Amino acid sequence: MKKLMICIGMAAALVGCAPKQEESVEQPQPKEEFKYLVDEFADLRIMRYQIPEWDQLTLQQKSYIYYLGEAAKCGRDILFDQNCKYNLKVRKTIEAVLNSYQGDRECEDFQNFVVYAKRVFFSNGIHHHYAEDKFFPEVSEAYFADLVKGSDASLLPLNEGETVDDFISFLTPVVFDKELYKMRRSSEDDIIANSAVNFYEGDIKKAEVEAFYNKMRKPNDATPISYGLNSKLVKKDGKIYEDVYKADGLYGEAITAIIGWLQKANEVAENDSQRNYTQKLIDYYTTGDLKAWDEYNIAWVQDSLSHIDFVNGFIEDYNDPMGMKATWEAIVDYKDIEATVRSNTISENAQWFEDNSPVDPRFRKEKCKGVSAKSIIVTTLGGDCFPSPPIGINLPNADWIRKDYGSKSVTITNLMEAYDKAADECPRSVLKEFAYTQEEVDLCKKYGSDADVVHTNLHECLGHGSGKLLPGTQPGALKEFSSTLEEARADLFGLYYLADPKMVELGVMPDAEAYKAEYCTYIRNGMMSQLARIELGKDVTEAHMQNRKLVSEWCYEKGKDANVIEKKVENGKTYYVINDFEALRGLFGELLAEVQRIKSEGDYAAGKALVEKYAVKVDLALHQEVLDRYNALGLKPYGGFINPEIVPVVEDGKVVDYRVDYPSDFLEQHLKYGREYSFLPSSNN
Repeated sequence: MKKLMICIGMAAALVGCAPKQEESVEQPQPKEEFKYLVDEFADLRIMRYQIPEWDQLTLQQKSYIYYLGEAAKCGRDILFDQNCKYNLKVRKTIEAVLNSYQGDRECEDFQNFVVYAKRVFFSNGIHHHYAEDKFFPEVSEAYFADLVKGSDASLLPLNEGETVDDFISFLTPVVFDKELYKMRRSSEDDIIANSAVNFYEGDIKKAEVEAFYNKMRKPNDATPISYGLNSKLVKKDGKIYEDVYKADGLYGEAITAIIGWLQKANEVAENDSQRNYTQKLIDYYTTGDLKAWDEYNIAWVQDSLSHIDFVNGFIEDYNDPMGMKATWEAIVDYKDIEATVRSNTISENAQWFEDNSPVDPRFRKEKCKGVSAKSIIVTTLGGDCFPSPPIGINLPNADWIRKDYGSKSVTITNLMEAYDKAADECPRSVLKEFAYTQEEVDLCKKYGSDADVVHTNLHECLGHGSGKLLPGTQPGALKEFSSTLEEARADLFGLYYLADPKMVELGVMPDAEAYKAEYCTYIRNGMMSQLARIELGKDVTEAHMQNRKLVSEWCYEKGKDANVIEKKVENGKTYYVINDFEALRGLFGELLAEVQRIKSEGDYAAGKALVEKYAVKVDLALHQEVLDRYNALGLKPYGGFINPEIVPVVEDGKVVDYRVDYPSDFLEQHLKYGREYSFLPSSNN
């Protein structure tokens, strides 16, 4: 889970995925001042991140990272297709226009189309990456048609025998119709029919999905399989079946490419442990067997010593309205030795945190096993982690593996640094606009960065890994509300302990006042500032946003009589001010206990009530105010990244090193990825 978020045709795979080593004989780029913030458009800002300590790695380690990085780029098509069945047609049409259109590229319409293209690349499809509603190009349908007609027809994703005019007639409503595929994931009415995600095919109802997978589940199974995680559920001729993601199944072309690079990586792995779990991942990709996925996760989580690590697979179920099916993602990284000291300190005391939790003892773990934590330096982002990644991760997601074998928690230090440095490059400040007093501003400036990092550590290291399910409780019992409640549980765990004297005693917080900065930031964000991320009048649908709203709104309501959080309005501007930090901590603990109870008992009704009451609906007047204030600042509420390029350095036909280049053109990187890492047809049925 994340805060803010794995052999048929083997010979062919190796041929098709041979490393592009001959591309690189150039000399290193000249040194210049590094700019983190490189582009802004729509509601988005684009940044770069650096890879520190690269030259301290051995050639073998660099080779390992390079191969894993290539594997991380090969699943890009998969995510596009998972997010909506027509995303690849839209994306490939955009690529055709940008690569071949011969008309006027300087006019306002074309520049507006470029912005739309960037938004599609950023969101991995035609739906907002966070708010999940469909967005539209600021050009006319007629101009869009002219763009397509003015481009090389051989580059368009036409079906056999399809004319360009017929293709335009088909694609235009996909792009422009506001009622067609209007939400990537819906929480209203028929949550499957009203969602654009491509996890379900045919007229499938929620009850049919539940019945299909309930037949597979074994009562009181101590090691339950994550049924449905890596498949599309299809209804055809009245029968329902799974189309499994695997080398000879759905998305096979891309998966085969991933396998090829993983095999290359295995040849230069650091140790036998890495080779063991990477081979298990290859076996899983080859067969699609979810038992093999569990075996991979068990082997992976037990390796806490390797310097280099990676995530690659169908992992998070946030995008599925049913909370079962996972999108594809990848991250490649290595350990940040210095920053890991703090993470280790927290994880080494996991049992103390579990034993002293405000949670009912029935729902606590008697023994915390295998909890490992580290800070990492990311080298490549892919799939659902690119271009907008999490800043912390805790995996695996299976509760029984966490209980029996432990979990890995990471905080991504070079991305957090990039966010901070990019903010420093911008003179405008959300903090100054939404904080009530200068004292609050000063507090957040003094402690904000440290407190946020520690909250992330607690969230990922221990929050997701804490607690247990009661015997007989199914892992998917909370269904469509599971992601929101899980993120709330982890956030609450971190918020509660952030203020504990133990944090100062352990040396991970500078003093007893520092936690207040995160409390102020969290409430301010949950009550107000995050509303800048959604369109006026829309509900909150994204799990992390719902989580923050739920926690903040619940605490505000429950603490109203004691004025724990006070709403103030001055000069037409609304502020939420914490009057009693100690009481607020108590409320965090109270809500943590309830959310853990809901998860442990699988209390679907109580979880549904919490989310629907506190996490979804937005006060229209407050929403308008936030948008007005945010827009006046000219700030972009969302951020994402351009990947560095790891390039082989070749001398006399032999790779002697790998250098890191830092491209600054967001659009060009995605066009490059479209040329080099596109393996799937535009329709995958």
